Amino acid sequence: MHRYHEITVADIATEAQTSTATFYQYFPDIASAALELVRLVIDEGGRMTKIVRETDWSGPSAYASSEALASEFLSFWAEHMAVLRVLDIFLAEGDRRFYELRLRFLSEVTDEITRAAGRCRAHSGETTSAEPRAIGAVLVSMLAHVAAHQKGMQTEGIATTETQKVMAQIIHHAITGR
Repeated sequence: MHRYHEITVADIATEAQTSTATFYQYFPDIASAALELVRLVIDEGGRMTKIVRETDWSGPSAYASSEALASEFLSFWAEHMAVLRVLDIFLAEGDRRFYELRLRFLSEVTDEITRAAGRCRAHSGETTSAEPRAIGAVLVSMLAHVAAHQKGMQTEGIATTETQKVMAQIIHHAITGR
């Protein structure tokens, strides 16, 4: 196992069972290859957006959709943890291309949550609840953070089912106000 900065194009080519020349036909450097890998993973993130978009949040399916959204965040991060860590490394190093991808990825689900919370707020006539954009931004930040740290929570004895249950309760309350 190598640390990120110790990985070479030769290491990648060997692992991919190809040559360094072939690598360079497709990518000018490791960051460009990582960027493409992150793009592929982020394109799958639409699964979370779809859950929010296709739910009638004022109806009886809202809680089940909250559970589905919590589950999807946890499973998406578990499935793609290595690539999402690569994204975080490049973000920490200030590579703007990775920032744009992360922003696009999380903005889509944030926007859908914002719209859902706004519809619920308008439907109920509630005027004292939080601003819908704040609801969307805080929920997505929380969900991404919890999903990224689920292994640590398990290490502390918190079962994933309990984490998911709490996430679902928070999602449901934040979006619906109930």
